[in-house]
Amino acid sequence: MKLFKCQSCRQILYFENDVCVKCGHKLGYVPEAATLSALEPEGELWRSLASPSVLYRFCANAQHAACNWLVESTSAENFCLSCRHNRMIPDLSIADNLANWQKIEIAKHRMFYSLLRFKLPAPTKAESPDTGLAFDFLAELPDPNAPKVMTGHDNGLITLALAEADDACREQNRVAMHEPYRTLIGHFRHEIGHYYWDRLVRDGGQLDACRAVFGDDRQDYGQALQNHYANGAPPDWQEHFVSQYATSHPWEDFAETWAHYLHIVDTLEIARAFGLSTQPRLAKGDELDASVDFDPYRAREIGQLIDSWLPLSLALNSLNRAMGQPDLYPFVLSQPAIDKLAFIHQLVHGGLAPAVVTPAMAAAAEAPPVAPVAPVT
Repeated sequence: MKLFKCQSCRQILYFENDVCVKCGHKLGYVPEAATLSALEPEGELWRSLASPSVLYRFCANAQHAACNWLVESTSAENFCLSCRHNRMIPDLSIADNLANWQKIEIAKHRMFYSLLRFKLPAPTKAESPDTGLAFDFLAELPDPNAPKVMTGHDNGLITLALAEADDACREQNRVAMHEPYRTLIGHFRHEIGHYYWDRLVRDGGQLDACRAVFGDDRQDYGQALQNHYANGAPPDWQEHFVSQYATSHPWEDFAETWAHYLHIVDTLEIARAFGLSTQPRLAKGDELDASVDFDPYRAREIGQLIDSWLPLSLALNSLNRAMGQPDLYPFVLSQPAIDKLAFIHQLVHGGLAPAVVTPAMAAAAEAPPVAPVAPVT
């Protein structure tokens, strides 16, 4: 995430701000320019100080304090590049629903910031019914016998349980699932990983290359999850995976690794914006020295990201512990996990070379596929 400042008074701003607290200017995010801009009224429209040649209006969800993104005045769209992907939102006449949905939109907009920075394709279902992306944000029904809302991905539709925006509920789920980390933005980054497995791996002709790194995805998905929940992760999971859940199935390994890649890149970008660096005095050598002097969204190779991330995450974890908070990044990256991150890096940047197909891989590729029994979660 970039660091933003008001074009009128130079006040530092958060991505979600809609008013500058110093000069009072209305603020709006211009996705085409990837900037948060101070605005001047122009009748019923707004002129951006960052791009004054274009007139804008706010996304229709601004009326619910759920979005601060702008839409060009000449566009036929009422919703911004992020909100137009929403298919279902909760009943906003219920106060808790509105508050929880606003939290969800903050996380979703941050994810869309990354998708736009990477220039990843994200058509709506209206633009592409077969390969488009959509979101359902669903509240539980009051009937105790009604089916539970399950967060997951199914053919471009990402469903998120509204209850995940409730801090107490999400923490309860985190403890019950034995997870060290569970956040709204983590959900989005994980589920969008499933979407891009479909788009970039399956539809992009990279199945063999992906299977060479993550394993054969054609094993029964429903049975794999049942086995995972019944038996847990193998004892040596940290030697090969980014998380315990990643061990359940190659699809989940890919989605978890994708999420971690977005975690790393976006955190490094804000570290760069603040000029953060590490050079601990007690370290004997320079192995814990780090300076993010490059654009993480345009990094040449995964090593450039990891060399900065490992020392920085150690420093951030130490700062959190000083405040009595859990580790910001409670994970250990083994070399196999870094190799998987490298695959994601190459895939995102369109530089993935064809995999070397061994005879065993070729035989696996010819095996009949086993259809999953449930939507990917």
